[in-house]
Parts: sequence; C-alpha cells; structure tokens
Amino acid sequence: MFFPDIEKQPAAVIKQFQERELQKALRYLSRFSPYYKQLFEKEKIDVGNIQTLEDLHLIPTTSKHELQTRNSEFVCVPREKIVDYITTSGTLGDPVTFAMTDKDLDRLAYNEAISFACAGGHPGEIYQLMTTIDKRFMAGLAYFLGIRKLGASIIRVGNGIPELQWDTIRRISPDAIVVVPSFILRIIEYAEEHGIDYRNSSIKKAICIGENLREQDFSFNLLGKKIKEKWDIELYSTYASTEMATTFTECECGCGGHHHPELIITELLDENGNPVPDGEAGELVITTLGVEAMPLLRFRTGDIARFHTEPCACGRTSKRISPLVGRRNQMIKYKGTTLYPAAIFDVLDNVEFVLNYFVEVQNDAVGNDDILVHVGCKSDTMDMSLAEKELKDHFRAKLRVAPQIKFEEVDAIRKVHALDINRKPIKFVDKRNKS
Repeated sequence: MFFPDIEKQPAAVIKQFQERELQKALRYLSRFSPYYKQLFEKEKIDVGNIQTLEDLHLIPTTSKHELQTRNSEFVCVPREKIVDYITTSGTLGDPVTFAMTDKDLDRLAYNEAISFACAGGHPGEIYQLMTTIDKRFMAGLAYFLGIRKLGASIIRVGNGIPELQWDTIRRISPDAIVVVPSFILRIIEYAEEHGIDYRNSSIKKAICIGENLREQDFSFNLLGKKIKEKWDIELYSTYASTEMATTFTECECGCGGHHHPELIITELLDENGNPVPDGEAGELVITTLGVEAMPLLRFRTGDIARFHTEPCACGRTSKRISPLVGRRNQMIKYKGTTLYPAAIFDVLDNVEFVLNYFVEVQNDAVGNDDILVHVGCKSDTMDMSLAEKELKDHFRAKLRVAPQIKFEEVDAIRKVHALDINRKPIKFVDKRNKS
C-alpha cells in the first residue's frame, strides 16, 4: 500500500498518467474555481485543448501575491464542506489561508504515509513529534494523520523544551523524531550539559523538516555533518509546503526527495518562465492533483531546485528533487556576487565558536544589498577582533566576499529565532525595499 505502483513505472507511463490527471484537474477548476474560471475566460483558454504536460505553458502561472489578495476566489467548495483552516508559515511574506475538506485531509494522510514509508517507516514504530500541531500549522497535522495511517504511533510533544523532549524519550522510548534539524543540535547540547547518554537512547532516525541537510551532490552539508558527528542516527531530509500539500522525502539512498506523481505535477522554470534544461536549477512550479478545496494550477513556489530523473536504487523511477538552492526573492547581490542565505549559513555552521546567528539584509545608501551577520559566540572571553577576522577569512574563502559582522548575546539571537512562536528558527531577516 505504501509503495505506490505508479512510482515504479517507466517515465513515459508516469507522464501519460499525469496527463490524464491534469485533464481531470483542469475540468474541476473550470467548473468550481472562481479564480481560474476568470483566468481561463480572460486568457481565452479552452481547457480541453490542454492535453499534455508541455501544453501547460499556455496557462499563466499563479503567484503568492494572487493567493494573498484574492484568497477566497481560490476556494472551490461551499463553506459547510470545509473542516479545517490552516495558514502558510509566512516565510516569504504575510501568511496565506488555506481551507481543507475531509477529502483533502485523507489525501494529506496518504501523502505523509507514503512519505514516511519512503523514509523506512513501518507499522509499530513510535514517532516523537517535535513540531507544533496547533498554531494553524498544516505539517504537524499532516504528520499526525500520516503516521496514524501508516500504522505507527505518535507522541505529540511539540517544539522546543529540550527537558520535556528527553523526559519523553526516557519514558516512552520512541524510535524516531520529526524535527527541524538545527533543534537536534540544541537537544544534544542539553543532553551533554545534563549527563544524558543520548547516543544510547531509543532514537534511531530523524525525519528532518524546514532546513537543508545536504549539498547539491547529496553529501551532508555542514549542519548534517555536525549532527552525524555528534549523534550517528539516520537523517532523512524532506521538502514540502502548505501550497503543495505534498512532501518530497528521501529514501534510504539519500539522493533527493522522491516525487509522488499521483499527487502533484512539477515544473522548473527560469526567470523568463521557460523550462530549464535537464539538470539545471529553476524555480519550482507546481500543479496539485486530487485537492478539493483549494487546488492550485502552475503555482510559483519561489524555491530554486534541480530535478534528478535517473531511477533510484530503492526501486522508484519517479524523479527526485535536489536540496533547495535557495528562494528566488531571498537572492542577494553583494559586491558583484550572487548569494543565497543558505550559503552564508553553511559558512557559519562550520565555525566552531559560533553558537547561533541570524543574517540581516537591507539596502545601503545607494540601494544596493548590504549584509549584516549577527553572531552569538560560545565564549564571552574571546578576542572579538580575532574572531571577526577568522569569520571574514572563512567567508572570503567560501563566498569570495565578507559581510559585516556584529557580535551579540546568545540569548538575544535566540529571541530573534523565536522558536517558541515560529515553526522554524528565523535565521534570515530581509529589510530590503523591494517596491
């Protein structure tokens, strides 16, 4: 049940399957979606003429701006059919509201069940949920539904509070944790400070959300290496968003998040809206399949990634998505160099004396991008001038440029991360005027 047959088929069979599902989705949107009905009329699009995946380029893309400003027009069902309201995390701006029906929740459970199974999940396991299931969060609810459908057990601890996390592990002996990976380092730090033998705990693997663990060649990045050096558990990367209501999860081969063709159609586009050549990075554009309340057609996620299309050793033949290169509107132009925040994070994660940080970007006096890195150090007795020089040397070696650095109290930076109220730590603060 949890290894869908379509994910083992030849690429041509998967394409034909998706084209049939696309035609169903287009007919549904043309009947029930106020937004897309108006779009089809305005652009004089006859959905009956959209027969192949290549024909999708005839339809304009949808942006987050349209979802925000015309939100109710995307709802395809009467209010009495809606059973759950959620919002996006607001990473790229104001959160967007989504409505879900019973059918959508069933689809969400299926998505997560096959995703956890992809990461080696099976009935009888116990998962400790280190993410919130409230605060209008889709993912926490999705994990709960998917683990339940898988036939496994859930402990709903929520985010933060290392003491409670370890108390739960001691009491119930879960097999796995679902967690933002940087929080793993925090609970390791707590364990070391309090004499907890975490290496011999019941935890064997972590399903990691919200942050990259791997480089583009699928080797562990600095965050992944730090975790593995401290705690040799299995790490599985995932990529998902509220808008997609679909998850790309690594299998045991660790070579990209697997695509579920029965749930989503994916494209990679360049800055001009054209498909990128095979193997190149582009903006991920998605069309949801089987969503009832708020299906999306050619939605621009803002995320930059690559596709890998060769069959995986696990037996799946559907394509895989690379670790994210970055987010399109987080791209930084600094002193003639194009950067994404993740590249700055990688440098900071590899400096031993850096305990925490966040990166702030704003416009300088002439409108160019300017970077200020706020750093919390492990020791307050360090020579800050030497620490700054070492940091800048690391930046120049890796990125060719060195941003400004400001040392601050560790607790002050933790307040910016705001993990008590946010789903992921805030490590990038964008103050640029983008008008």
